[in-house]
Amino acid sequence: MPTDVVASGRRSRPFYKNLTVQVLTAILIGVLLGEFDPELAKQLKPLGDIFIKLIKLVIAPVIFLTVVTGISHMGDMKKVGRVGGKALLYFELVTTIALAFGLIIVNLIGPGRGASTANAKIDAVASYAAQGKAFDIQKFLLELIPDNFLGAFAKGDLIPILIIAILFGAALTHMGERGKPIEELLERVSHVFFGIIGIVMYAAPLGALGAMAYTIGVNGVGVLVNLGELMACVYLTMAAFVLLALGLIAKFSGFSIFKFLRYITEELLIVLGTSSSETALPRLMDKLERFGVARPVVGLVVPTGYSFNLDGTSIYMSMATIFIAQAYGIDLSIGQQIFILSVLMVTSKGAAGVTGSGFITLAATLEATKIVPIEGLALLLGVDRFMSEARAITNIIGNAVAAVVIGKNEKAFDEAAALAEYRRAFDDPSISRI
Repeated sequence: MPTDVVASGRRSRPFYKNLTVQVLTAILIGVLLGEFDPELAKQLKPLGDIFIKLIKLVIAPVIFLTVVTGISHMGDMKKVGRVGGKALLYFELVTTIALAFGLIIVNLIGPGRGASTANAKIDAVASYAAQGKAFDIQKFLLELIPDNFLGAFAKGDLIPILIIAILFGAALTHMGERGKPIEELLERVSHVFFGIIGIVMYAAPLGALGAMAYTIGVNGVGVLVNLGELMACVYLTMAAFVLLALGLIAKFSGFSIFKFLRYITEELLIVLGTSSSETALPRLMDKLERFGVARPVVGLVVPTGYSFNLDGTSIYMSMATIFIAQAYGIDLSIGQQIFILSVLMVTSKGAAGVTGSGFITLAATLEATKIVPIEGLALLLGVDRFMSEARAITNIIGNAVAAVVIGKNEKAFDEAAALAEYRRAFDDPSISRI
């Protein structure tokens, strides 16, 4: 028997054709290029930008089609409302836990104590400060309702598109049998867009290479040493949150966080390479459906989570705020920290799942509280891009877990499909539990 035939009788795929291996290799090459040939590395930036644009090209139609067909299949708007209500309640609870995680650990470790503030100039963060001042909760809520049908798709904002899709799906459900031909057409069109995603993913390694090379080329690995304690603190906190908080939520919901993380490894590596959780959104939604989560749940929970369930961004914002306070020698009382936590609970919901948004919403938080000096943001400029990767990875894990948890709670989860996916993905027919 040839050596490339596995025991199950299937022909094994060469390791170099595995997307995980390709993306991980590309990230490592990007780091090396950025460190040893930064000028060349900077010129590779278009590779990352083009890949992100290609993904964003299909995000709006994928969300619209998934939500519309999911609601139409469900055929019960009361159930849709129940799923949406549970999702928002879950998001508020989990992001509050994430904020508390960040506040507790940053107070215990104190990475900002003794940090130099000599280079913290307001000019360095003027643009972020201006955008932070411009943040307004009323404006944010009003912008959730699009001005017109096509405008929402042109801007690519997830929540307005989600609102349009819910209204469209509700109207289609109300039409009954008359709406079936439209539902079938949209179902077929959705397959086309997921086919486009499959084609675009061939470029994922190049996208990861370009984005990572540019990041290291501009910032250099040396910048990590200067704020290494904060970096380590943030990464460890996010890892603890995923394994402990989300791990316990997963356990109580009847699945293992470790197996699940292994299952979505490719998506996590794409996010690591591009520093944007949006790049993995369409693929994640498709994967969750194959994992057994009902389409309506995936369509409602995941896109909504990209604005309201940003666990990584929440952790980063709480830790960064206290870090700046520690660096400036500001001893915050319990009452002040609770006040900051309450403001973070609002401003963290305004961050979209894209690169740099966490920095802007952090500026909005500092501007709103007026307790911590906003020029302290300059202390974080050098390492923000690196922490953006941690934020994005934690965000996508949080939303994936949320979809499974709510799917199981709604009895809209097919455990047999999940087991079949694990057996296929891990090439292990002996797996008997998720």
